Order: sequence, then structure tokens, then C-alpha cells
Amino acid sequence: MLEDIIKERLLKLKKYENKDNPYPARVRRDLALADFIAGFGKLAKSKKKISVVGRLTALRDQGRIIFADLEDETGKLQVVLNRDEVRDFDLAKSVFDIGDFAEIYGVAFLTQKKEKSILAKTARLVSKSIRPLPQKWYGLEDVEIRLRQRYLDLLVNPEAREIFRKKNLFWEEVRNFLKNSGFLEVETPVLENLPGGAEAEPFETHLNALDRDLYLRISLELPLKKLLVGGYEKVFEIGRIFRNEGIDREHLQDYTQMECYWAYADYGAMMAFTEGLYKAAAKKVCGSAKSKFGDWTLDWGKKWPKVDYYRIFEKETGLDLSKATLADLRKKSGSLNIPLEPSLGKGRLIDLIYKKAVRPKLIQPCFLIDPPVEIEPLAKRSEKDKNRVERFQIMAGGTELGKGFSELNDPLDQRRRFEEQMELRAGGDLEAQRLDEDFLTALEYGMPPAAGFGMSERLFAVLVNKPVRETVFFPLMREESNRE
Repeated sequence: MLEDIIKERLLKLKKYENKDNPYPARVRRDLALADFIAGFGKLAKSKKKISVVGRLTALRDQGRIIFADLEDETGKLQVVLNRDEVRDFDLAKSVFDIGDFAEIYGVAFLTQKKEKSILAKTARLVSKSIRPLPQKWYGLEDVEIRLRQRYLDLLVNPEAREIFRKKNLFWEEVRNFLKNSGFLEVETPVLENLPGGAEAEPFETHLNALDRDLYLRISLELPLKKLLVGGYEKVFEIGRIFRNEGIDREHLQDYTQMECYWAYADYGAMMAFTEGLYKAAAKKVCGSAKSKFGDWTLDWGKKWPKVDYYRIFEKETGLDLSKATLADLRKKSGSLNIPLEPSLGKGRLIDLIYKKAVRPKLIQPCFLIDPPVEIEPLAKRSEKDKNRVERFQIMAGGTELGKGFSELNDPLDQRRRFEEQMELRAGGDLEAQRLDEDFLTALEYGMPPAAGFGMSERLFAVLVNKPVRETVFFPLMREESNRE
């Protein structure tokens, strides 16, 4: 029983406290374990005493000799505790448990089985593990448990630790690609007077000092565009955003997003740029231009095709968006079993139908371009068709992995579109965008023609073939009492 194990370990802790401090502030660590193993030959020859520190992950008691496995972030080393060599051998034998952190001082030693080890002279407890660790590859098969106690998952699952090392490389590659292309990295506020830049429901908070209600940002877009007004020409930010929406394989409530804005460029230039960015990121994470996602092999290395939004929508749904009425869209939504609310406007209906019938068909990396103006209130209208906007989405694996467009810099058109969004909000659409007077004022001072782009860590999740919540350290979870 767990309670009995904890009780026994607390008794061992008390026993050690009579001899020494089981939680010292300082330890001696001369080498990481990987460095000890790498320099084993010289260490064994010199017989130099070395101190190493790590967690005990195995104990094999053979009476007068104890073999133990010691692990740190860099690797694993066998420890040999010999009664004839170790000071306070009996104390160590009686108090050490799997999970404890130990400081081992000794010499490089090759066992009879030719295993590189350290022959201990002293063994000091430096952090007592009160709870037993789960056995490796056993006891943490439940994904819910692994995510709730992520520290245990990381401890016993090297694959989980490797995912986060790759994630670090992913964002490093994105950042370096942008910086090497002349973009300036900036930071903008998380707290906003109005949430904008995306269609999503925000989290609300209150600032006591000013007695003002504020929102956690749902996008990085509007502040970065103001920087273009202020004279910067290439800016980007990698930061957390917050959206009060559902929990599923592709969505998180708080996550990291990158957005970049490029003055004097259009969405065509941004498509070429982001294709290069994604190919570089895929190669960095996967080691090649191909990655596995579900049952598919995604090929990032080929030239990405441009898929016309209207054409593929008609192909998959039978609806011509240049002619489809609100009634047509509602009828189609019903046939696809999409829940409908009276407040939904034409843009939202088109988007819901697209997500149900079109998006799952877009498997290999491609650009989905030129959608209806109703679904993108912040993009510039197409010069070829005023009913469309110059927007692209990067699609792969049946999901959206990034979005960019020629930015709307006409303050009058922007105001009209904000007003249309506000009408939808008044009708009950809580995700419709708000009219932001401060942003409109900035546009009235003049924003240069520009292209913008945004992507989230969902791309990384696709590259490593994992649900997105398995690629963050501590995802929000339902309370255990509410689990079905």
C-alpha cells in the first residue's frame, strides 16, 4: 500500500536526519554522468576521486555489495557500493530507496562484466524521495495521468523528454530564420483593453490598480500592426495567447504563437517566405523533409501548390460561394449535422462547412488561398474580386498550420468590417471581433502596405505526430471528479 511505503520512507528519513541533513543546500558535482563516461579511460587510469550526483533509479542489493543505477539529465552510470570501501555502508544500505538523489564520491571502476562504473568511497543522501516512483513503462500508460503528473512522465519516459528538446530546437529555428531575414523581435502586452486580431472568445480579468476590466490577448496582430504605423518594417513576436474555447486534439487554452509583419510585401511574398520557414523547421525537427502524421507521410520538401478556396469548396460541397445564399448555407450545414444558432452569419456558416467538409481533405502541405471577405475581417480585398480577400492558410494533415494575408490598411474599410462584426456580436456571436477605436486611429495615421502571418505550436505537434496537449509541459485538464 502506498501509505505503508510512505510511512517506511519517512522512518528512513528520520534515521538519516540523526546522522546528516537529507536535504542539503549544496552538493559537490565534479562531472555530469555523460562526461564521466566519456572520460572514463583517463579517470580510471589516474584513479582520481570524482563526485557525481543524480537520482537512484535501480538498487540491486547483494549483501556486502550494492549495485545501483544513478541518472542525471545527461545519462546513466552504475554505482558500486562495497562494504569494504564505503564509509557508513550500513546507513546507506538502510536508508537509500529508488527515487532518492545521491552524491557519490569515488573512482572510475570497470566491473568484471566490463561495465563502466564508479566505485563509491562515500554515498550521501541529498534529497529523499518520500513517494515511490512508477516503474518505467508501467503505471503511466493512462494519458490523463501522464499529463496530470507530467514530471513523472518526463522522469520515466525518455521519449517525452526528447519531444521537449525538439520543441526547443523548433522555436530556435523559427526565431533564427526570422532574425536572419531581417525581422526584429519585439514584445507586446498580454493584457488588453479589447481583445482583437482573431475570432475567439477571450479570458477576462480585472486590474485593481485602475479598477478596469481587461482581457488576455487572443492574438498578437493589432499591436504589431501599430508598430508598422510607428515606422518599423519587419517585426515579429513569439508569445503566449489565450483563448476561452474547447479542449481537443488541436486546441489549447493558452499556447505559444508567432506572428510576423512585413511592410511593402503582399501575401504572395509572404507565401514564398513561409514555405522556406516551414521547410527549415521540418528539417530541424524531423531530420528530413518528411514527417509521419497519423496514417500519412507528409512531404514538406516539394513545391507547395496553391488551392483556390472557392473551387475546392464547390468540389467538396457542391456550393458555388459566388452565388450561395444564407439559406443555401444553412441547408448545407443541416445536411452535414452542424449545430446551428440563429446568430450565425454567412462568414461563420461558410467556415463551419469548410471545417467539416473541406479541411479534412487537405493532406499534403499546400496554400489555401483567396476565401470570401466575410470570413476574414482583417485582410485586404482582392483586386481581382472584391468579394474575396488576399489570404492564405498553410494546410497539411487535414488541419490549418498557419495563416497570412495582405493586411487591410484602409481605415474606412476596416471600420465597416468591424461594424459588421459588431452586428454579429449583438446577435449573439461571442467570437465575432470587436470594434477597436484605438487601432482604427492608428490606421488613420497611415499604415504601409504589408503582409502578415501567424502560426502556433500546432505545427510542432504535427511534425512530431502528437496531439498538441502532449507537446506542452502542463496542459490544463478537467478536474478529476469531472472525468467521464
